[in-house]
Amino acid sequence: MKKLIVSFFILVLVFSLMTGCSGSEQFVTITTGGTGGTYYPIGGAIAKAVGDNTDGLTVTAQAGNASVSNCNLINEGETESALVQNNVAFWAYAGEQSFEGNAVGKLRGIASLYPEAIQLIALEESGITSVEDLKGKKVCVGEQGSGVYADVINILAAYDMTIDDLKADFLSFSEGSAKLKDKQIDAAFLTAGYPTSAVVDVATSRNLTLVQIDEDKINKMIESSPYYAATVIPGGTYKGVDADIITATTMAMWVCSSDLDEKLVYDMTKALWENQSTVAEAHEKGKVVTLDTALEGMGIPLHPGAEKYYNEMK
Repeated sequence: MKKLIVSFFILVLVFSLMTGCSGSEQFVTITTGGTGGTYYPIGGAIAKAVGDNTDGLTVTAQAGNASVSNCNLINEGETESALVQNNVAFWAYAGEQSFEGNAVGKLRGIASLYPEAIQLIALEESGITSVEDLKGKKVCVGEQGSGVYADVINILAAYDMTIDDLKADFLSFSEGSAKLKDKQIDAAFLTAGYPTSAVVDVATSRNLTLVQIDEDKINKMIESSPYYAATVIPGGTYKGVDADIITATTMAMWVCSSDLDEKLVYDMTKALWENQSTVAEAHEKGKVVTLDTALEGMGIPLHPGAEKYYNEMK
């Protein structure tokens, strides 16, 4: 009987330890963008860098509808963290643009990652060589409510145009590239780090034109939204596009909910920057994700956990 009692208590102790261990495991999701963009591979790399190097934490990257949708998911408690454009993050936190009357007050920053170029891709046979040439053309403008769509509206406004000047098709990166390949649309906008897999895919079977956004128009965009900047997509980035192309850019950010624990976000931030090589190896844009630019374009409050880490790093 004594042996039975001792065995019983040992079993209870083992069960308690096992329960305690499983109960301490934490789960965080990083919601990204479509599989044809840059958010998806970068988000997966961040999930690996952080999850593999933080005890008791499982991090999963999942495809999403990118910036605007991701901010709303955080607001609704449907995801713990996400990748978004910095201008969209600012609008969400401030309750401006498409977030008017629906501010995402719990949005917090973890890190700025890399510059995202607004890319206007057209079939060479369409004859589109400027933004003005889009009038009356079939154009992919991103999904409704997406960050890409917000960028398109701002670009068109700089050219004194509206969405009604186009035959707009509201599609994701992957859907837009598929329609370009099938010649069902003339052009497509996307906002992503280059080279973008969706564009590389189209360029293998179609002759493409990468359309420039004029510098004076970019300056008009900056006047209304200071989180835009000018950048250059180098010639040779895509097959058949040999000249450098000027366009507008934003910063990609990793954001999270203010509901996340301070120590958890501190550990996540620390794991990202101490294992940045995992991100650098995953995608060309991962090579420019550095601690030196972690606060560049940060238009929303930092999460206290991230802020603590950056203060320690001075």
